Amino acid sequence: MKKKGNILAEYVIFIILNLVFLSIILLFVYSKTGSSAVLEEKYSKQIALILDSAKPVMTMTVNMGDAIGKKEANFPLEDVVKIEGSVVTVKLREKGGYSYSFFNDVEVKGKYFDGDNYVMVVDGYE
Repeated sequence: MKKKGNILAEYVIFIILNLVFLSIILLFVYSKTGSSAVLEEKYSKQIALILDSAKPVMTMTVNMGDAIGKKEANFPLEDVVKIEGSVVTVKLREKGGYSYSFFNDVEVKGKYFDGDNYVMVVDGYE
């Protein structure tokens, strides 16, 4: 009869440890879903896809309001999006950032923020 009590205690401990492990995993996933790293990846891919479909003398805007809200306070706004060559880099933090390349060989002349919108002006092909 003593073994039945031990088996029950083992099952209870096993269930409690599994619940603790699952709650830690859920907290981790919840904390990462709206983080700035996910927004950096989202907007760098979105801007690269827009530039891939761009034609000369086009003006395109991307609403980045939620990304600007997640940006670190001491990080300057003009350093959030960098387009150099055929690579788009979005940085919302001092350490970090996400780069994504595009295939179209357009030349982006005007790049600026108009409120929450990021505006890109494609001038022509390089």
